[in-house]
Amino acid sequence: MTLTVLVPDDFGVQALSQVDGARPVRYTPGEPLPPEGTDAVVLVPKFLAGTDPRDVFAQLPNLKLVQLLSAGAENFVGKVPDGVMLSTCRGAHGGSTAEWAVGALLAIYRDFLVFEKSRVEGRWDYHLTDTLQGKKVLIVGAGDLGEQLQRRLEPFDASAVLVGRTARDGVRGVDELPALLPEFDVVVIFTPMTEETRHLVDAEFLAAMKDNAILVNGARGPVVDTGALLAELNSGRLRAALDVTDPEPLPADHPLWTAPGLFLTPHVAGSCTGHVQRAYAIVASEIARYVAGERPRNLVSGSY
Repeated sequence: MTLTVLVPDDFGVQALSQVDGARPVRYTPGEPLPPEGTDAVVLVPKFLAGTDPRDVFAQLPNLKLVQLLSAGAENFVGKVPDGVMLSTCRGAHGGSTAEWAVGALLAIYRDFLVFEKSRVEGRWDYHLTDTLQGKKVLIVGAGDLGEQLQRRLEPFDASAVLVGRTARDGVRGVDELPALLPEFDVVVIFTPMTEETRHLVDAEFLAAMKDNAILVNGARGPVVDTGALLAELNSGRLRAALDVTDPEPLPADHPLWTAPGLFLTPHVAGSCTGHVQRAYAIVASEIARYVAGERPRNLVSGSY
């Protein structure tokens, strides 16, 4: 049996043409589905699509699986029809996002932005800087992203501790955060975006962090209470590196643009060379399992 798979780009057509039993059909988000795609069993939405997917779901009576190109599923949880499985692209973007976090920390600790400003001004600003070496990093989120970051920090002689929803071998539980936060130089947020994690990083969370610590958010903007973070940044007690914000995109007049002690990038941690290839490699393997009668490995369960 051959299953029709709707894909949003030509690369997807090419990648899924290699999967036995899958017939990829190209569609354009926001436009009517092609006639040959209305019997699709699998839908691959566009990467980081911000539109409501339910309009597409209504046109697909045979839909059984929604396979994402992103690791985050917050735009789809609760919107997928009953009986339809939802699978993420976990494993595709963890390395790139972990690389961004390391780069952000190096930029902050080694004063790269300060030195760049001096270069533009033509000043030879020799001074000692801090270092990532010896720093203690708490990674909140023990999935692919957290594991990838932990592995990348070790060559820098920094130590990392993972925190998950529940404690297990090598992972501390989220209930331990109040006791853990004061002990770490860096706190990295790599959690999924759910109602449970919305404003996980609030005023109380930030107040528990040690003076001069760095908050790194590579998850989703609403995991952090923006107002609470701004208060800490403006006081000079904490620093931060953000790849995501709330709101997003950040309005031109938003106070985060001018907040002191902030390294800010526009949601690009996973957007780098090869990200499409890495994503479709996961997508192809997930769909191959489904076509073979197996359950995809990255299925979302419950509130995700």
